[in-house]
Amino acid sequence: MKVFLAEYSICNDPGLAPEGAAMLAVLSGSFERCGYDVVTPEGPDLEDGIRRLAPGCDAGLVITPDRLLFRYTHLLEQFTHNIGCGSMNAAISANKQRAGAILARHGIAVPPAAGSGRRVVKPVMGCGAQDVRLTDGEPGAGEFAEAYIEGEALSVSLVGSRVTGNACEYYSGNPPLLLAVNRQDIAVADDGSFQYLGGETPIHPDREEEIVDVAVRAMNVLGCQGYAGIDVIAGDHIYVVDVNPRPTTSLVGIAAVMEEEIADILIRASHGEAPADVHLSGRVRFDKDGRIARV
Repeated sequence: MKVFLAEYSICNDPGLAPEGAAMLAVLSGSFERCGYDVVTPEGPDLEDGIRRLAPGCDAGLVITPDRLLFRYTHLLEQFTHNIGCGSMNAAISANKQRAGAILARHGIAVPPAAGSGRRVVKPVMGCGAQDVRLTDGEPGAGEFAEAYIEGEALSVSLVGSRVTGNACEYYSGNPPLLLAVNRQDIAVADDGSFQYLGGETPIHPDREEEIVDVAVRAMNVLGCQGYAGIDVIAGDHIYVVDVNPRPTTSLVGIAAVMEEEIADILIRASHGEAPADVHLSGRVRFDKDGRIARV
């Protein structure tokens, strides 16, 4: 059995490359332990890599910045079995403004539009905290503004079994699998720019059940499958601030404490058969480059 794994930033985005390399290493190691031959493209031309290598593989997964996720996932779906989020749902989730409007229509709290004064300005299609800033200024082209919410920054890592798009025959209706709730370490620099520094996992915050419920609802509304990271702010409400329809850096920490293999979970979930739960032992901190330390 062969699996195609590709991470865009390693050869194309030096700022995100260490983070991407850490995620790819975790996934590759897990698939190898599960008996798969891992095939990864070399060089910056990911499209060429997918076209040449994916047809010979039994399954595949691409990780890219959200603005590119539809393009490369849609291409992958033409050549092998995609074990990540379907391309159409990834496209909807990647548009932060559109996804927020959809979630709000379904009764899920999202940060409201910015009023006067301090607000968060972010790219409509962004990745992590890149180009997100706290400012009194107006958004530029390709950006939007939302109210700044006080509260605890958390993420919820889920794996969806509901399969749509290129593999709709595997739909099972099973709920998403909770991997872990994670604390996010986010700093605001003197110039107002947000900086993602890493996090801690697993944690059990106050209102954990409510936090997980909101994340699951957000994932289901947007139709995500495979691994997804739902970023929330726990304030006066549980606000969904971002839905990442792909592996996130939290995976590096989760894999270090999870008894199960993430490769096995992703493959099984892609056929509608994810396990009902996972088993975590201990707690770790991880930085944005994927280095971990036991707590």
